[in-house]
Amino acid sequence: MVKSAPAFEVTCPCCNAVLKVDTSTRAVIAHTAAVKPKMFQDIEEAARAMKEQDSRRESIFRQSVEAQKNASDLLEKKFQEAVKKAKESPDTGKPIRDFDLD
Repeated sequence: MVKSAPAFEVTCPCCNAVLKVDTSTRAVIAHTAAVKPKMFQDIEEAARAMKEQDSRRESIFRQSVEAQKNASDLLEKKFQEAVKKAKESPDTGKPIRDFDLD
């Protein structure tokens, strides 16, 4: 009877989890998740971060509202410019297609 090599452990480079791999079946037989560090030291620090996020989100919202207010004027100017260009270069008829050249 052939004695199989013992299972070995591999550390995932992405998440630092430890995987135990069986050599004979080449399958993961155990998984240990990496310990995630705390994001905040205390509740006050977490509250400050939430307030900063709220103010940043509010600022971005205000900017998008202002952009939407000016969007109709911008679109009207673009339309007028396109109409002006269309009047300057009249339509010469049916365009030549690549298929027509063959």
